[in-house]
Amino acid sequence: MIDNSLQDALSRHWGFQGFLPLQREAMESLLAGRDAVVVLPTGGGKSLCFQAPAVVRPGVALVVSPLISLMKDQVDALQECGVAAARLDSSQEAVERRDVLQRLHAGALDLLYLSPERLVGPGFLERLEPLEIALVAVDEAHCISQWGHDFRPEYRELGLLKQRLPGIPLGAYTATATEQVRRDIVRQLQLGEPEVLVGDFDRPNLNYKVRPRTDVLAQVRAVIDRHPGDSGIVYCLRRKDVDRLCARLNTAGYRAAPYHAGMSAVDRRRSQERFVEERVEVIVATVAFGMGIDKSNVRFVVHAGMPKSLEHYQQESGRAGRDGLEAECCLLYSGGDYGLWKSLLKDLEPEPYEIALKKLGAMYGYCTAATCRHRALVRYFGQRFEASRCEACDICLGEVERLERGEALTTAQKILSCVVRLDQRFGANHVASVLAGSRSRAVLERGHERLSTYGLLGRHRRRAIRDWIEQLLGQGLLEARGDYAVLNLTRAGWRVLRGEEAPRLLVPPRRPARISRVAADSWEGVDQALFAILREIRTDLARQQGVPPYVVFGDATLRGMARTRPATAEALLAVKGVGRYKLERYGGPMLSAIRGYCAERGLDMEDLPASDPVSSG
Repeated sequence: MIDNSLQDALSRHWGFQGFLPLQREAMESLLAGRDAVVVLPTGGGKSLCFQAPAVVRPGVALVVSPLISLMKDQVDALQECGVAAARLDSSQEAVERRDVLQRLHAGALDLLYLSPERLVGPGFLERLEPLEIALVAVDEAHCISQWGHDFRPEYRELGLLKQRLPGIPLGAYTATATEQVRRDIVRQLQLGEPEVLVGDFDRPNLNYKVRPRTDVLAQVRAVIDRHPGDSGIVYCLRRKDVDRLCARLNTAGYRAAPYHAGMSAVDRRRSQERFVEERVEVIVATVAFGMGIDKSNVRFVVHAGMPKSLEHYQQESGRAGRDGLEAECCLLYSGGDYGLWKSLLKDLEPEPYEIALKKLGAMYGYCTAATCRHRALVRYFGQRFEASRCEACDICLGEVERLERGEALTTAQKILSCVVRLDQRFGANHVASVLAGSRSRAVLERGHERLSTYGLLGRHRRRAIRDWIEQLLGQGLLEARGDYAVLNLTRAGWRVLRGEEAPRLLVPPRRPARISRVAADSWEGVDQALFAILREIRTDLARQQGVPPYVVFGDATLRGMARTRPATAEALLAVKGVGRYKLERYGGPMLSAIRGYCAERGLDMEDLPASDPVSSG
């Protein structure tokens, strides 16, 4: 019975005929009245784990969400699927909030989204006493833990829910939570023997690339140009970097909008709406942006600076490809990013500082390592990566290569020896200049052209030498000390200098990068010209309805239409992501476009039934 009702809800409202990994178990846990902690990667269908049971289980589901924009995005998407959902937040007019409360008490809602402050605020739980509560879902549950990467003190108030709503199943949902964070979620929410479901942290549809930051504008433009017409996010570390890069992109002819905490709430909302509605292609933002959107068709995420932890990187890069289609995640870093974050962390208490510094080191190690990016991320979160190659990162696709062991050792020894000859009193830029044989004033005035290490790497570009220094820093052979990031050898560095160990050093690609396997598979059989036409129609329909385009149909659904070219309503209904509700609402224009396209090009079409349930309008 449970299986049938869930499957019926998935098919009718969301157009899905099956479950993603762990979805069924997560849904059935709530339907059986059991608490749950669900950790699924972004794009793993986490929200559906409580939305579908809310439709099936009697009563109203209460969903705790940290941001107004996130609530609005999810409620809009649910309403477009024919689900009775609403939100209560401070951005609404009083009359709108009264209407929501009236619908709530009339039993006309399946889901109600609220902030943690409103749910546990004065009098609200008492207001819920006469109602039938189906379940409580705490979204972005890592916010409750100080060990999480996005701790919010207001989430701690949710600990009283199990006392105030006894017998109601409570589910906690997040995309990134280590074992320690999961234990903290259970403790803080006072969950009773919950079902703990942890999905695979790997996102095989994401193509990870890491590059030393050189010319940030050129590097960002190169990524955008690989995805013409697609939506993307560019993250910067500082507000001034956002404003500068956004202005330069617009001057170069791209459609970009800024987003950071220094802007007014009105301007931030305007930028976000323009991005979600696809009136701009690129949002340039600090990490303040992202949690508040549910946009499924972000095709690239660029970090123009290194995040402070792999948890942050996993979540921010994970905003790409939520629809399961291929997406690019490009991280641009420099040693200066490490120093900047370290200086920002120095005011923390000793224990949190040590934790944050360890996380920062792991992040920098990821940037400078020569191992498969997917494997590195999965292992960090305590899981195994069985495949020998991911076929979806710069390492496995041959975009980055290693120096042979002997050459890597010799190169590293030259660099470390130069640091020693300079009495460990200079930073990376000066060391690179000396090794490259520079005739700069800084080198000549100090007489460093007379050092035995001067020009030892003169056949290499200074930029390549600088990159190798970054890699030695990342592998713990060098460390940058003080405000001026002066290079010093570590114990491991001295062992390399003595030839007792050999480092790993990367070089620029010597052959063209191959297309990722996921990208090739996802476009197989797709009529790309038809896909472009359907995307334009989707945009028009979305503007008519006042919703984001991806809420009408996701890119994966449009590719499915362009691959199968359905000629009837029933054939369209067979495309993943087309449910009965959306078929009735949007099927006509889509079928009309497909029929016209095929007729114009003489493509074979199946015979239409005598009575087509959807108007071709």
